[in-house]
Amino acid sequence: MTDEALALLAAWGTPALFFVTLASCLALPVPASMMMLSAGAFAASGDLSASTVGLAALAGAISGDQVGYWLARLGRGRLPPDQAAGKRGALIKKAARLMHSHGGYGVFLSRWLFSPLGPYANLAAGAAGMRWGRFTAWGALGEAVWVGLYVGLGLAFARNLSIAVDVAANLIGILSGALVSLGLAWWLRRALRKARRRRAVRG
Repeated sequence: MTDEALALLAAWGTPALFFVTLASCLALPVPASMMMLSAGAFAASGDLSASTVGLAALAGAISGDQVGYWLARLGRGRLPPDQAAGKRGALIKKAARLMHSHGGYGVFLSRWLFSPLGPYANLAAGAAGMRWGRFTAWGALGEAVWVGLYVGLGLAFARNLSIAVDVAANLIGILSGALVSLGLAWWLRRALRKARRRRAVRG
C-alpha cells in the first residue's frame, strides 16, 4: 500500500491526493490515510509543499463529504434499507445512530475518530435533513483534524512511515478510549443527579 501511494504521488502529485481523499469519503477502497502520510513525507523532503498537500487533502475530503450529503439530501431523504446485510449494512446503522445521538458532533467524530463511519454519516446527515451549514462546519473541522494528523505524522516520520502508521493507530486508540471514559463519567454524573433529585422529592 505504501508503494502504491508513493507511486501515485510521484506520478500525479497533489491532484492524486485530492481525488483519493475525495474517493475515500465516498466509501471507495483507496489508501487515503497512507497517501496523506506519504505526501507529508514528500513535503518533508522538499518535493512537495506542505501547505499545498494539506489544502489538496482537505479540499478532497470536504468535496467527498458534500457529494455524499447531497446525494442523500436530494434522494428524498432515503437511506439504504435497514435490513442491508454485511459490513456495509452494519456501518450504515452505526452511522445513523451516531447522527441521531450526537448530530453535528457526531459528524465531527466520524471524520477522524470513527472514520469508517464517515461516508455513511454523510448519507445519514443528508437523509435526516441536517442543515447544510451545520453539516459543513462540523465536517470541515473534523476533516481538518484528520488531514492534520496524517500529514503531520508524515512530516514528522518521513524516514520511517511504518512508525507513523503505528503512532496514528495508537493515538486514535488512546483518544477513542478517553472519549468513551469521558462519556461514561458524564452519564454516571447525570444518573447520580437524577437519583438525588428523586430522593429529595420523596424526602
